Amino acid sequence: MAGFRSLARQVRDPRCDLALRRYSLRKCLERFAPYGHRATWDHLCTRAGFGPEDRSPDPARLVAALEELEEARAVWLAYEVEFAERRKKEKHDGLRRPGSVDDWHRLTWGGFGVAWCDDPEVHPGEPLAEVLRRLIAALEREPGSECPVCEGEHLVWKYDLDHEPSSGPVCTDCGILVPRPVLTPEALAYARRERLLMSA
Repeated sequence: MAGFRSLARQVRDPRCDLALRRYSLRKCLERFAPYGHRATWDHLCTRAGFGPEDRSPDPARLVAALEELEEARAVWLAYEVEFAERRKKEKHDGLRRPGSVDDWHRLTWGGFGVAWCDDPEVHPGEPLAEVLRRLIAALEREPGSECPVCEGEHLVWKYDLDHEPSSGPVCTDCGILVPRPVLTPEALAYARRERLLMSA
């Protein structure tokens, strides 16, 4: 099975036919897709200027989409290195029990679904790298009451998400499943109340 870097080389290779280059970009999303496969694909297509179903997009647009994905992947991989070093130091210092960020991180190792968007057409419009920087910054500070990506204050608890965890607070502005560790207990309770009000 090809890795992310070899697939990226195929996307860039002008000797490969366009169908293979597009296919290779889609396959990259099996290795790294911050919003989930379908939402990340929709995001990249929108930002690069070609349709999700376009079978023969401009090669330069494919490469632009790949470059955005690569930049975001570099941001996330750097975070994972720092995270692993911190956990190693904590274990060395006798802190064996992981915290809530660690529990969340275990579900997102490798970067798949770190900012899950259950609706593939509703996702942040900013570059992926910027979204991940905002998310990482939120994970490294005290919990707050708003979406760490768009600062939206309207969070609603949703169930039956196509992700693990399968329920949680979703930002109605940018569509991400907000990681629970970045929210205060009050914000989580508010999101649950909003769910009850919407279903009443």
